[in-house]
Amino acid sequence: MKWKGRRESSNVEDRRGMNGKMVMGGGVGGIIIILLVTLLGGNPDELINSISTNNTAGSNVTYQESAQEEELADFVSVVLADTEDVWSAEFNQRGLQYEEPKLVLYSGSVQSACGSATSMVGPFYCPGDYKLYIDLSFYEELKRNFQAPGDFAMAYVIAHEVGHHVQTLLNTGNQATAAQRNSNEYSIRFELQADYLAGVWAHHALGKGYLEKGDLEEALNAASAVGDDTIQKRAQGYVVPESFTHGTSEQRMRWFYKGYENGTIEGGNTFKATNL
Repeated sequence: MKWKGRRESSNVEDRRGMNGKMVMGGGVGGIIIILLVTLLGGNPDELINSISTNNTAGSNVTYQESAQEEELADFVSVVLADTEDVWSAEFNQRGLQYEEPKLVLYSGSVQSACGSATSMVGPFYCPGDYKLYIDLSFYEELKRNFQAPGDFAMAYVIAHEVGHHVQTLLNTGNQATAAQRNSNEYSIRFELQADYLAGVWAHHALGKGYLEKGDLEEALNAASAVGDDTIQKRAQGYVVPESFTHGTSEQRMRWFYKGYENGTIEGGNTFKATNL
């Protein structure tokens, strides 16, 4: 992705070195929850709030970032700025005002309006404070544990979380039926719609000439890597479809690509789609 020298967002909040303590109850059950969160990715509505926590403030520590982390922080800021441009324009075309989210960089653990979280949850969006939370170590997790290398793979992750912010602003979750809200189907449709919206952003990145050869493949590979079926096969050797919360690899890739092709908010109504 062509990103160096481009505008960086002013909506980045650096909390690295400002760790809080997270105390988890539940013994082995708590460990299992942490494992599932690690594998399935960040969604505070479904995962973080399911963790019972008692929080105490941690001490501030001077954070020494490496040259690689500094570059990655700059990259994340550029991607966030790009999403601001895309969604401000899309909202403006519909007579709406886009409220830009904040992106919080943290290390180890963090406190949000959705509760406390450790870096094991991966990047997540909290609708309670309109903020995205990212520990930059997740970039290495993508490459090492998910076999999804490349800068555009990380860009897809950021765009997906921004997609949750767009959903919050548009209140798209209300499109779900009461039956859907009481099942995993709601979570799956919610996540697939965020993938679609990430694809919309990628469409505009292509139109602006920011994409390079192989970028789209990196994003599709990342979408596939975080599919419920792929994650469960890797973790336990078999899949349990009834437990899916984010969609299969095929679904996540397909909805991202659909957004990439369409390039508009319209067409991403997963809550009314008969075939996910």
